[in-house]
Amino acid sequence: QVQLVESGGGLVQAGGSLRLSCAASGRAFSSYAMGWFRQAPGKERDFVAAISRSGGNRYYADSVKGRFTISRDNAENTVYLQMNSLKPEDTAVYYCAAKSSDILSITTLYKYWGQGTQVTVSS
Repeated sequence: QVQLVESGGGLVQAGGSLRLSCAASGRAFSSYAMGWFRQAPGKERDFVAAISRSGGNRYYADSVKGRFTISRDNAENTVYLQMNSLKPEDTAVYYCAAKSSDILSITTLYKYWGQGTQVTVSS
């Protein structure tokens, strides 16, 4: 069992930056690949980024490549999402999630989810 708590969301102007954090507790954090997802109002939840258990591999959605960076600190049981050059279309609730499989290109099979943090980008 893993509990995940996101933080760092807020309101930012277009072109600005935010860093989201996701703190994990429970079973060994380094046993899980971690991902970030987002859900805009009236839309399905979409994959954003993922990072392998060791942090050595990363995988991004095309819509955020070059703007967002996922990282993790296994000593601190935390995964981060640095978001730069934010656009109004990035507005969504952002969720972190954990899965056992280290195959990042498979954007399903996430077993544990946080409650989400709201990111709003104004134009």
